[in-house]
Amino acid sequence: MITKSNLIEQLEHLPEEFTIDELVERLILIEKVERGYQQSESGNYVSESDLDNEMKKWFK
Repeated sequence: MITKSNLIEQLEHLPEEFTIDELVERLILIEKVERGYQQSESGNYVSESDLDNEMKKWFK
């Protein structure tokens, strides 16, 4: 979830004029990064070795 302070900070990094689409894209990116950070902090991730093993299955 994005915080109001994070939103304000991101708005300050946008150019003086921008489209709604650009704003929405930026907000989606921020939300995805935040979600990934939270998953990482909670240990909800795939290790590199597990990923390598899974990818080997894909390319058989």
